[in-house]
Amino acid sequence: MTVASARGETLKREVEKLAVDAIRVLSMDAVQAANSGHPGTPMALAPVGYVLWTRHLRHNPRDPGWPGRDRFVLSAGHASMFLYSLLHLAGYDLSLDEIRNFRQWDSKTPGHPEHGHTAGVETTTGPLGQGVANTVGMALAERWLATRWNRPGHRVVDHRTWAVCSDGDLMEGISHEAAEIAGHQKLGKLTWIFDDNRITIEGDTDLATATDQARRFAGYGWHTLSVDDGADLEAVDAALSAAKAETERPSLIVLRTTIAEGSPNMAGLASTHGAPLGADEVEATKRAIGYPSREPFHVDPAALEHWRRCVERGAKRQGAWQRRFEAYRAAHPAAATALEAALAGELPERWDDALPDLSEAPATATRNHSGVVLQAAARALPNMVGGSADLGGSNKTDIAGGGDLLAANPGGRIVHFGVREHAMGAIMNGMALHGGVRPFGGTFLVFSDYMRPAIRLAALMGLPVVYVFTHDSIGLGEDGPTHQPVEHLAALRTIPGLLDLRPADGPETVEAWRAALGNTSGPSFLSLTRQTVPVIDRTAPGTGSAIGLHRGGYVLREPAAPRGDRRPPDPDALDAVVLASGSEVALALEAQSRLAAEGARVRVASLPSWRLFAAQSAEYRASVLPPAVPRVSVEAGSATGWHRWIGSEGTAVAIDRFGASAPFQEVYRRYGITTDAVCEAVRGHLGRCQLD
Repeated sequence: MTVASARGETLKREVEKLAVDAIRVLSMDAVQAANSGHPGTPMALAPVGYVLWTRHLRHNPRDPGWPGRDRFVLSAGHASMFLYSLLHLAGYDLSLDEIRNFRQWDSKTPGHPEHGHTAGVETTTGPLGQGVANTVGMALAERWLATRWNRPGHRVVDHRTWAVCSDGDLMEGISHEAAEIAGHQKLGKLTWIFDDNRITIEGDTDLATATDQARRFAGYGWHTLSVDDGADLEAVDAALSAAKAETERPSLIVLRTTIAEGSPNMAGLASTHGAPLGADEVEATKRAIGYPSREPFHVDPAALEHWRRCVERGAKRQGAWQRRFEAYRAAHPAAATALEAALAGELPERWDDALPDLSEAPATATRNHSGVVLQAAARALPNMVGGSADLGGSNKTDIAGGGDLLAANPGGRIVHFGVREHAMGAIMNGMALHGGVRPFGGTFLVFSDYMRPAIRLAALMGLPVVYVFTHDSIGLGEDGPTHQPVEHLAALRTIPGLLDLRPADGPETVEAWRAALGNTSGPSFLSLTRQTVPVIDRTAPGTGSAIGLHRGGYVLREPAAPRGDRRPPDPDALDAVVLASGSEVALALEAQSRLAAEGARVRVASLPSWRLFAAQSAEYRASVLPPAVPRVSVEAGSATGWHRWIGSEGTAVAIDRFGASAPFQEVYRRYGITTDAVCEAVRGHLGRCQLD
């Protein structure tokens, strides 16, 4: 090696060290300024962040949404300053002022990364394990799109998915579920980098785990590698290259690191996980690593220039991809247009014309109605991909002719998530985040508890995923209280941004699917029965159209007018309004008929979506629920929340205890979800036990 080349190599290493240390410095300083946060992990991960983002990750800081980019997820979201440092240094739209405002009101640097809030953040990772599970969905979507849209000589969908995860991510059960699916699906473009620092908040990891993660993942069918020194840039580079070379299996890189690497007095200590180092230790660390400035938030100009080459490289990579896409468009114009529309989340024009008319469908369970609608929707939306948590036959979520989505059939449309509700929810989120597909997933309503964290994050991110929840009440009968949801509707309705849809019959089920698939700004769930529900005669006088579902609640049936009276119903002449959703709408209609024979004028309102109804004007809501008229609600679940609609003086016919095992008719009778109970509640409001 010549003197000049040796000098050049020395300068290169010096700049690379400054570039790595810039991550540590920004992370330390931001946490110190906020007096809150997690400095130790970003400091430990600085080397792998530098190598991945400058040598391997395909990304363009000037266009974070470029479809051809690799996806990078920091599943260990508490180490958010690691990601924010990378974004700022690489040239994304994240200024140094935003770094200074870490964890402050309205900053672009919240405590945990938030998708849609900060440029370059691919997903919202808060609860540990969610991010890695999201990446399985991203990788699954990439492979499905590549299978569907690539053509010989035109690989326009061809990118990788990367994640950095912690011991906490891998302790959470969701990581087991997701990793097993990834291994079974042979997702060769997926790599998880496990930060093996052997530290938890409470101390050494051996307080809580002794798992050999490499052996565990090998058992799941993963390719595993180990790097004994996470600060060795060339060893890290070699491991990342080896992961990219493996195409038949997902890869796990076990990266041995030291938390708070560089700190002279606190490296390796659990205290650095979630607290500032302290001003003195920050200064001591800068001195120990030989950083050229003690000034807070200082980034060496040479290091910043080195980092910002990501912008030029990214522009060139995107430009090359764009040229490939234009060649693809020239050769396959229809496919190119369809792929662009799918990636943009656009629905085909008049897609819902394909939905069936179920106005004359026979009496059956709403889950069966849903299955009919789903088949039609899947034909109209060829990028609908989904399945269930091993309950496809019960949830009616299989796509006829769709094919199983497996490693041997990567273009299939039916995902077999197995008995893994939590991973299913997070994988659906990852698929939606990737774009190009409309994911759906089914299970029993009671098991929504198992996937609630993923549902909450879908709502927080505004992801257009659809949950098909069947067996939605004590109406499932003999399986008993463990499987009979009581509090679940009430709990799900409290999640901001989650669209609730509990249809009463075939026509409402059609409209529920229309609303769910048309909702591109957030998640939706359908709550569906196992038991048969009666057909609602929508031709009867005074009966409202199921289209009213799109307003959340509507007048389903007015009281019968006196013979010969053709005047519109007078709200002042109403004795009561009975509100119901789903299967209990039939009880409300039966009660109306019985009370009419006693001389009472009772209106029945169907309330299939609280969220949609709450979004209507006060005038519309009052037109459905006249303020001065007594109200009674009936739903085979918790009364929680119903007083919002029936008022403090209203009566909720509901269930506020666990169910029981018996035929569903008997369970309904024993629990007082009956026509008799509704009639008695109305009579109570009228102040007499029997009407004339």
